[in-house]
Amino acid sequence: MANRWTEKQFKAIRTNGCNILVAAAAGSGKTAVLVERIVNLITNSENPFPIDSILVATFTEAAATEMKERIINRINKSYREALENGDIAQSKYLKEQMHLTAGADI
Repeated sequence: MANRWTEKQFKAIRTNGCNILVAAAAGSGKTAVLVERIVNLITNSENPFPIDSILVATFTEAAATEMKERIINRINKSYREALENGDIAQSKYLKEQMHLTAGADI
């Protein structure tokens, strides 16, 4: 699904400078959209938002745990890419973000 966003999903992922609310039916991709939005905020090279400055509300502990796992997996992917590209500063930042995600306000 990561490359097949609807127009509304893409808008939710890329909208910056304001808070958003993502509400949709079960199975519609809300978690995937939020994970993508959060990772984009964290990895934004011009204006990164550390994970500990983001608040995400969901309905269950299980959903929060799943979201954290997905975020860590996506950050880990970006971390490995930064290492491969020799971007030491970015890789250190992303490693820190992976560790902070476990205790993030989700």
